[in-house]
Amino acid sequence: MRVAPMSSRFLDACRRRPTDVRPVWFMRQAGRYLKPYREIRAKNSILDICKRPDLAAEVTLQPIEILDVDAAIIFADLLLPVEPMGLKLEFRAGEGPHIDNPVRTSNDVDSLSISNTDDLGYVGESIKLVAQALAGKVPIIGFVGAPFTLASYMIEGGPSKTFLKTKQLMYKDETLWRRLMGKIVDVLGPFAIMQVASGARAIQVFDSWVGALGPDDYVRYVAPYSRALIERVRSTGVPVIHFGTGAAGFFKELHAAGGDVMGVDWRINIDQAWMDISYRSAVQGNLDPAALFAPLPELKAKVHELMKRTGTRPGHIINLGHGILPETPVDHVRAMVDFVREFKP
Repeated sequence: MRVAPMSSRFLDACRRRPTDVRPVWFMRQAGRYLKPYREIRAKNSILDICKRPDLAAEVTLQPIEILDVDAAIIFADLLLPVEPMGLKLEFRAGEGPHIDNPVRTSNDVDSLSISNTDDLGYVGESIKLVAQALAGKVPIIGFVGAPFTLASYMIEGGPSKTFLKTKQLMYKDETLWRRLMGKIVDVLGPFAIMQVASGARAIQVFDSWVGALGPDDYVRYVAPYSRALIERVRSTGVPVIHFGTGAAGFFKELHAAGGDVMGVDWRINIDQAWMDISYRSAVQGNLDPAALFAPLPELKAKVHELMKRTGTRPGHIINLGHGILPETPVDHVRAMVDFVREFKP
């Protein structure tokens, strides 16, 4: 399946084409910093919102109206695919996601299903509702977690600081690790393609935990599966954004795994990151999310400095180096959009 290209400032930048102004959107732009979201969240769990297309679409559209950003990212959670694979997912107050039956043994991997991706159809329905409401105003970004990040959650059973259980399995039984990663790709690939078929015009692959690895381990144990997933998604004709957190030490290796756009966190200067990959992909990022708490004159200076760093070369998408923090002042986020639009190179 290949989709017809859509014209937009954001998609042009993904393909390193010139744009009138830099496109801007924000990771976690639909979230707790927005009052309308908090009102919905007060009555519904995260999973409830994800699984009700009317609510997921409403939340996705909120920042388009409030911020006037150049892309909508569908409201979902990167762990949704673990449920059709047979794992029990819940979100515990104050703790975040928790998997009751983590993957630790060969039997656990054997029992994982790869045939129930239709169970994620509610995400596709959400995308269709958003596409209908936007009527081409801005494109929709779909997303999936990267194989390593999903595997880490599945093995650890939730967030981790050391990823010890994940690395133990990886080092102790490489065959088992590769079977697990292969199954994850076989679920994430169709899930991403379904999002494209529903109306997503770009897919972001989030490798939230990849910074826990060293460069050699990334290349040996992870890169082949990220590459396989990205190639499957690119076969649809939509651009893929590849974002790894904490990966400044092996950004070139991350880029070698694929991506039309490379997301850059705030731990490396974006001009250096772009130069490191010889400008072979577009780049996205990379303001520190905490900068949105700075006084507006300081925020403006930071935004314009970021834009100066990338010069006039086409292919830079303005974003943060990670998601918007829940306490962020909404007027500062809106001001950042204005600072981007008024910038004169």
